[in-house]
Amino acid sequence: MKLTTIAHCIALIGVSNLAAGITYAQSLPVEKLQKVEITGSSIKAVQKEGALPIQVITAEQISRSGTTSVEQLIATLSANGTTADNLSSQAGIQLGSNDRNNNGNSSANLRGLGAGSTLVLLNGRRVSLHGAKGNAVNLNSIPLAAVERVEVLTDGSSAIYGTDAIGGVINFILKKNFNGVNLSARTNVTQGGGGNTKGISIVGGMGDMDSEGYNLMATLSYDKQAILNSHQRSFVNGFQPERGLSPDTTGTPFATQTGGAGTAIGSSYKLPTTGAQTYNRANLLSFQGKCESGFGMTQYQSTLWGNPQFGTSCAYDYTGQAVLIQPVDNLNLVTRGTLKIDNDTKAYFEVVGSRSTATKQFEQSQITTSIAAKNAYPVGGPYYQDLSSYIPTFDKTKPIAYRWRCLECGGRTIQTVSEQSRILAGIDGVIGGWDYSLGVSTAKSYANSVLGEGYMKRAEFDAALASGKINPWLKAGETQTAEALALIQGAKAAGTSLFGGRASLTQIDGKISGELFSLPAGMVSAAAGFDLRRESYQFKSDESATVPVRDAPFDATFAKVSRDITAIYAEMAVPVFKGFDAQLAIRGDKYSDFGNTVNPKISFRYEPIEKTLMFRGSVNSGFRAPSFFQLYSGVSISPLPGNVDDPVLCPKNPGNLQYCGIRPDQKAGGNINLNPEKSKQWSIGTVIQPLNWMAVTIDLWDIKRDGIITELDGTAVIKNPETFPNSLIRDANGEIDYIQAGYVNADGDKLRGIDLALKMNGNLGTAKWDAGIEGTYMKSFKSRIFKRDTYTELVGEWYPRNLYVRWKHNAFVTYSEGNWSTTFSQRYTAGYKDERPSGVVPAGFVADVKPYTTYNLSTSYSGFKDLSINVILIDLFDRTPSFTAHNVDFAGGAGWDPRVASPLGRRLSVSANYKF
Repeated sequence: MKLTTIAHCIALIGVSNLAAGITYAQSLPVEKLQKVEITGSSIKAVQKEGALPIQVITAEQISRSGTTSVEQLIATLSANGTTADNLSSQAGIQLGSNDRNNNGNSSANLRGLGAGSTLVLLNGRRVSLHGAKGNAVNLNSIPLAAVERVEVLTDGSSAIYGTDAIGGVINFILKKNFNGVNLSARTNVTQGGGGNTKGISIVGGMGDMDSEGYNLMATLSYDKQAILNSHQRSFVNGFQPERGLSPDTTGTPFATQTGGAGTAIGSSYKLPTTGAQTYNRANLLSFQGKCESGFGMTQYQSTLWGNPQFGTSCAYDYTGQAVLIQPVDNLNLVTRGTLKIDNDTKAYFEVVGSRSTATKQFEQSQITTSIAAKNAYPVGGPYYQDLSSYIPTFDKTKPIAYRWRCLECGGRTIQTVSEQSRILAGIDGVIGGWDYSLGVSTAKSYANSVLGEGYMKRAEFDAALASGKINPWLKAGETQTAEALALIQGAKAAGTSLFGGRASLTQIDGKISGELFSLPAGMVSAAAGFDLRRESYQFKSDESATVPVRDAPFDATFAKVSRDITAIYAEMAVPVFKGFDAQLAIRGDKYSDFGNTVNPKISFRYEPIEKTLMFRGSVNSGFRAPSFFQLYSGVSISPLPGNVDDPVLCPKNPGNLQYCGIRPDQKAGGNINLNPEKSKQWSIGTVIQPLNWMAVTIDLWDIKRDGIITELDGTAVIKNPETFPNSLIRDANGEIDYIQAGYVNADGDKLRGIDLALKMNGNLGTAKWDAGIEGTYMKSFKSRIFKRDTYTELVGEWYPRNLYVRWKHNAFVTYSEGNWSTTFSQRYTAGYKDERPSGVVPAGFVADVKPYTTYNLSTSYSGFKDLSINVILIDLFDRTPSFTAHNVDFAGGAGWDPRVASPLGRRLSVSANYKF
């Protein structure tokens, strides 16, 4: 049955359930309030809405959403940044060390402040950072099948948790007391083909804490994400010049000759028909007006890119060769045992382990040859290409330098295996009326990346190219000789270890909370705790000096480093007067590698009209310690990701490839003199419940960060020579030798926004309904590198890594009656100003990227004995991602934006859960 037909069936089921029994509205019973400990505080309190904005996502809500991974779940949060921290965005070319080690890693990024500024907890405690990434938790390591609920604190909380918590905290609470066996299976099938997912999990438990005094449980789950290729989606098209989009590359399957001293076309040339215009690229198919006859090739759009000297060359739409979604296999295990020692004390242990395998694939390598590299095509070679009939100055006595897209080499692939574990033992209890908790844990993460197809050993491949036996000018239907294919195969670097990283965390923590004394307005409660941690990290790049590899993103090795953190903290909840409570918190941290920091927090909760109106707010400071990679990584050398012009010599020598359209090396590395980032932030909000079945929350938040750690990218340096005058390192001839880049403490940024939510529920005859919407309005996000700079407003503007859209929301309505439940939901992301072409803007260019809206419809049935089934149609109307003219070189996707949209399209998700 076609997926569209299935969609119609689900829609009819949903509508019929919504229509059934609608006679009158009646409010639901008010929930009983309990004394609980919530994320963001160590003090247990009785309150429905507290001083801090907490969003709770239950396992049932996760099931209704159709999300199959924690990455997808976090992406649905309106407070999570519209960022490149997902595996689809990472399919593009990465810039800088922050991204190059993302292989297999997905991160949370609240407020868009960076993955390192969001603290991810598992059952309220830390886990190890990703072994390769080194500054963020890998979301793929979180076992979604074992999650009972997720608590999201969208307020800074360094005063409670320490570093990483500037943007907020995401706490994954796992199932803890389970008896029986629960088997579940799920699949997610796309209508367009490709990108399907499937998974299975089993949860087993024995013992009851209340009657038997113990509980043992285990969860084992396996999920598989299939690959989605560009050619499987029609909207992936990098050649739409009328809309301002075209590939900026002359590395084509039918090679383009390039200029330079000692080459056949020289540094530049002129044509009799174009006057004084000089050129430094030449493609035979372009002269013949037949660029489109080559595989994936088009005429290079020199006007659009502002490169008239490339006007006689072809381009290659390599976006059609990219992978839209990486294939990922996830295996997760959770075991937990709890023993009731007496009525006031219980001990527990927990073991969590995961293994994730992700395969990233780029387009085929662009090969650039030169006289200096001794890999140019030789004079007298069997495939020597003579362009004398087109270029009067062509010198066929000299070798040919060229740019060639090596299709025979294959797509460049990197496979990363990430393994993560945590062992935790703890004891909770009550002594003298005070709650206490002690725990000791050790967590480790290991990640290793290995090169697959498409990467070539430099020396062997250069020798093969210089032999002249490989033909870079194959026409459609032609193939390389057996000898040439053997040379290519022999130069492949498949199996070469790229890099590996190890991160570990050892922690001893404890806390105690209880009531101190009574005031006229109520009891004063307090909590105090300590946190002792040792964090370590080691990174090894396995590139050998004797076997260098083309285009491989190697980073510099550094030996194992570690830091010790000693922290103490205290909280106090004070009922100032009836309806008004204040909460005070302070934390001191001592870091062995950069010193001490103290961060306070003050928050309040004021309820002038009980159960109807409440005000809340907080003021606090925060900090984020530099990551090990930012501090200690050695110098790495890599070519710039794109061509640039020497800002001094190119204007004096226009068109000369020695100074224009060059790709110099950039050097980057750690900086042991980095200071921690610091923040000051506040929030103020209100909760209004005008009716007992309706509640509205509005929270205004403001964050200002100083000393933000940023990596100076070589491209940014060369485009701003006045700002970075000492970063262009020149040789004795005055030419750029390399660009000095790396980590620095920049000035900072400031952002402000509003979180809004509306929740409603009630009865419709014998049925129940729930509805709600939660969204984030980003009023401003301004950033600058140095204080002498003016702030740049980023909200609503295209930006390479993080987007800061004006508005995001999720809305839903659920109707439940008997064994049936139906949910209709909407997810909306506002549009933004598009990246403008660098040359002449075409008449058809539209600067506004349209908003992206999708709808889901789910229906669940639990009428079978011990069996429940959930069927979800995701992206009900099969929304095509909004068009954007940005090029894939500097962000994932071309013609669409994976930070905003999903390339999967309409898909059917079916899950079944059987209990026995």
